[in-house]
Amino acid sequence: MKAKLKRLHSPDVDLPNYWPEDTRCFGFLLQFFVGPENEDGDDSFSITVCTPRWLEREKSDGMFFGANHLIVSEYDLASIEAFLKRYCERCSGETWPELAMKIGRIALWEFEDYRPNG
Repeated sequence: MKAKLKRLHSPDVDLPNYWPEDTRCFGFLLQFFVGPENEDGDDSFSITVCTPRWLEREKSDGMFFGANHLIVSEYDLASIEAFLKRYCERCSGETWPELAMKIGRIALWEFEDYRPNG
């Protein structure tokens, strides 16, 4: 089974119309939806897209955890989408949960740490 990037969304910005004031200093939450290639359905993965300057501005006490961040040199939505698409296309697994966990190495999977009742 292979993964396919299906769509992008941001709860922080109007993604289709967004352009940061400073293309070299910004940060926002990006949700990307991925599902099995050639199948309906997808799951959400969340990542903060930001620049090194934004990280410098946002850090506290000179330290910052880097999990679930995509650090870019400047804003280019097409390049961000292409980068995520390439990463997803390289992921494969026997089952969707196995595949989703691989994508979850770079972004927060909506079902990370989910434990069904019972």
